[in-house]
Parts: sequence; C-alpha cells; structure tokens
Amino acid sequence: MEDLLLEIKDLNIEFHDHDVPERVVNGLNMKLKRGEILGIVGESGSGKSMTAMAIAGLLRRHDMKIGGEINFEGTEILHASRTEIRGFQGDDIGIIFQEPMTSLNPVKRIGWQVEESLRIHRPEMSKAQRYALAIDSLKSVELEEPEKTYKKYPHELSGGMRQRVMIASAMICEPKLLIADEPTTALDVTIQLQIVKLLQRLNREKNTSILFISHDLSLVKQLCAKILVMHDGRVVEAGDTLEIFTHPKEAYTKELIGAIPKVEKMKQL
Repeated sequence: MEDLLLEIKDLNIEFHDHDVPERVVNGLNMKLKRGEILGIVGESGSGKSMTAMAIAGLLRRHDMKIGGEINFEGTEILHASRTEIRGFQGDDIGIIFQEPMTSLNPVKRIGWQVEESLRIHRPEMSKAQRYALAIDSLKSVELEEPEKTYKKYPHELSGGMRQRVMIASAMICEPKLLIADEPTTALDVTIQLQIVKLLQRLNREKNTSILFISHDLSLVKQLCAKILVMHDGRVVEAGDTLEIFTHPKEAYTKELIGAIPKVEKMKQL
C-alpha cells in the first residue's frame, strides 16, 4: 500500500472578485508519498502557486470558492478549522517563497525569525534550547558563521543567504512536507544549483517530502522524481521525470521542454 502523505482530489479554486468568476485551478488530482520530491511546473498563471497555497492552508479569502479535497495525514485541509490549520502550519508543513525579503521581517533579527515556529509549536522550550536549535538549523543550511548570522538583520545578507535562512526557518520543526514555491527565481545560476543541492540533502537526511514549484524545467529535472505539468489551471501531464523529459506526450509539455536554452542546460548533480 502506498505510504501517502498528501492526496488531492478534484481541487477547484475560483475567484469571485470580478464580474466573471475566474477558475485558476480546475479538477487537480495529485498524490505525494513520504520522502518523495514532486515538481509542479508551468508558466505564470498556470495555477501552481495557488495549489501550493491551498495545501499550506493559506487560502481563506471570502471572495473565492474552493472545492475538492486536500488530505494531509488524515486532516482534510479545505474544511479544517483555523485552529487545526495553525497546528500544522510551520510544524508538519513548512513553506518557502520566491523572494525572502518579502517574507522576512526587516526589523527583526534573523535568529528571532528562525525561532518563530519553535515559539508557536514548542512553547515548553527554554530560550537556550531555542537558540541551540536555531544555530543547528542555520548550520544545516550551510550558512557560514551561524552565530553571527543569528544576530543580523535581513538587509545585511545576500539573496542566497536570505533564502537559506528561509529554509532554516521552514525546517526547524522538521516538517513532514516542505513546499518550495519558486525558491530560486531571484537567484543567479550558481546559487540556484546550491539551493537545489541543499534541498536534495535535506530530503535525503530528514526524509522530508518536498513539493517543488518552478517554471525552470532544468532545475526540476535535477531535483524531482516526479512532475506535474500545469497549464491554465489544469494538469496536462504527470509522471516520472525521466519519462516525461524523454517521451513527453502533450504538445504543451513538448513546448516547455523545447524552450530550455541548450547552452544553459545544467549538468546533472
């Protein structure tokens, strides 16, 4: 029997903030096993980020209609109470976004922000215990001089360092699922590869399932065992990464693969 961590059935997300309703996710079905890395690819507006936010329990607007099921370890997220959702956000499910400067608080030091999930989900911990775990988490994402980084503010770090801080924050409670929503878009190619290697290592060492959302098929090919290809809110193709890259069935998938610049194709890790 499959060791499922996450299963989505017939997910529909529709906005009602205009005269004509706009459906941004249409009939999406998906399964993610424990320890698996799944990539969701597609161009901007394909619905991949909306899917990620729904899984994370971040879609609670009254101007939208959401249907279907998102089952995470026995909890049906779409119909869960706010208390239930707060219980697994940051604890069982971690999330990192595209631009850490919009996610990190500019007036709080890095250490305070890395420890935030511990203050919420591990209230019994002492200040010294939180500090020790924060330093370990900063070390785990390969930040040099973590004690110094702990005391700094976000603007004092490079883009790559800030993204590592976001990963450290998301991983400090050792979540079962890490959602990475376009985590490398604002970074240069060298740093992108470093972040991909870091995610691979965390997956291997912690057995953390990863949902990696990106429009960059080169990175997805290196990181993900399986892929979902989305277009206009629908899954147009899904399967093993190698099979899809070698024998794509849908015209849209072929176009995405064909658009990868040949001179920029990255070496396999």
